[in-house]
Amino acid sequence: MVTTLAIDCGGGGIKASVLDEAGTMRARPLRVPTPYPLPTALFVKTLLDLGARLPTADRVTVGMPGMIRHGVVVATPHYVTKSGPRTKVDPDLVADWSGFDAQAGLAEAFGTPVLVLNDAEVHGAGVVAGAGLELVITLGTGLGCALFDGGALAPHLEFSQAPVRWGMSYDTYIGEHERRRLGDAFWSRRVRTVVEGLRPVFLWDRLYLGGGNSRLIRPEQLARMGDDVVVVPNTAGILGGVRSWSLRRP
Repeated sequence: MVTTLAIDCGGGGIKASVLDEAGTMRARPLRVPTPYPLPTALFVKTLLDLGARLPTADRVTVGMPGMIRHGVVVATPHYVTKSGPRTKVDPDLVADWSGFDAQAGLAEAFGTPVLVLNDAEVHGAGVVAGAGLELVITLGTGLGCALFDGGALAPHLEFSQAPVRWGMSYDTYIGEHERRRLGDAFWSRRVRTVVEGLRPVFLWDRLYLGGGNSRLIRPEQLARMGDDVVVVPNTAGILGGVRSWSLRRP
């Protein structure tokens, strides 16, 4: 039986567990704070140390924030900052992360096959039904997204970095900092406004809202979004680690 070490890398924390082919966790998930500043060498070491605390696995799936193409980091929003999300960007870290072949580097470090995707894509792999156009939006430190058509993963769009209002990107407009500032009630209303604005852009058959903050959306706001919008557990970021290997990708 093939086992998978699934690692979900966020702006505030990194979680991991080992799963069997059925997606059943073989160990209790572990979480460590995301260290900052975070050069690529420390990123690899952090994941390697976390994996060493779990049962040995045959392969590794890593979901991380940012634009990831074929396992290579094009850009990542949080890991290039000096002290974490919303702090000053370090030009040296930008240079270190840009073009970093995370998939190859981690495969060499772990000595096993490694798959590196955007974290929302891994999250989506754990929840999509494989029918119609399915959009996954994760709400956490910022906003993540992944699009699936008939179960096939579409090329990643980092629309979280697009401007939405008052000079803010989607990442900041409905990210954790704004949630804390506004409170859950006003933040939930803002999330609904974003969903309504994106609906005519994607015309999805189903929208999944995941990530750690999705559970904080007020029920009355979720109900107004429509029956085609559902909240899914944050554990999908781990469970998707198995299904990610069978995704049809561009």
